[in-house]
Amino acid sequence: MAVPAGEFLMGSEDRLAYPADGEGPVRTVHVDAFWMDACAVSNARFARFAADTGYRTSAERIGWSFVFAGLLPDDFPPTRGVVGAPWWRQVEGADWRRPDGPHSTWEDRADHPVVHVDWDDAQAYCAWAGKRLPTEAEWERAARGGLHAKVFPWGDELEPGGLPRMNVWQGDFPHRHPTADGWYGTCPVDAFAPGGFGLHNATGNVWEWCEDPFSPVPGGQERVTKGGSYLCHASYCRRYRVAARQGLFPDSATGNVGFRCALDDITS
Repeated sequence: MAVPAGEFLMGSEDRLAYPADGEGPVRTVHVDAFWMDACAVSNARFARFAADTGYRTSAERIGWSFVFAGLLPDDFPPTRGVVGAPWWRQVEGADWRRPDGPHSTWEDRADHPVVHVDWDDAQAYCAWAGKRLPTEAEWERAARGGLHAKVFPWGDELEPGGLPRMNVWQGDFPHRHPTADGWYGTCPVDAFAPGGFGLHNATGNVWEWCEDPFSPVPGGQERVTKGGSYLCHASYCRRYRVAARQGLFPDSATGNVGFRCALDDITS
């Protein structure tokens, strides 16, 4: 989708913001015109890339990745969890082809976003596609859809008219999820209505890699991810907002991280 050149207010300092994440200060940023994929890269699209190049992701080479425990079978054997986030479980054989582990396959969710991809995996796909990862400013400008300083791509109200507008956790995290939005894990990349610049699911569903370092401090290794995921919930993670940001190490690959591509404006 074409995103016109323009200025916008980037970041947030309101009551929902996380100052420690570097969301503020709110500042005026100019972004040149560019193109942004309407949707995150799907499993089907990533499968074409893998088949064409023989590329193997980091999770495939390592042999495991982290999966949300709620997606595992009841009889799944105990495995290592993440300190401070025990709902993440180390699962042998989990990767983009088998998003929930060996008992799953991408083929029954071909139109869902590819997950278990780290920053290098995303870069490799972009190079094959003749595109690139967006900068954080480009991502936020595109996600805002031309709206001025709003919390979400559609405005300030979380669920206008009582209807979910994105795929996030809606119950008592991590134990109860009534799935009022229709999805327990990921949803199709175009499941919800697009924003003003045509982007689907800019918030919720999966975190999306950006090009930028997370911290301006020289030597910082983390990269920016934006948008939140299907596991975000107000009780512990309000990062399903357009201004929110999260830093991940480039080799991080979990079941709620994906990406979408950008392209310079070839008409300029």
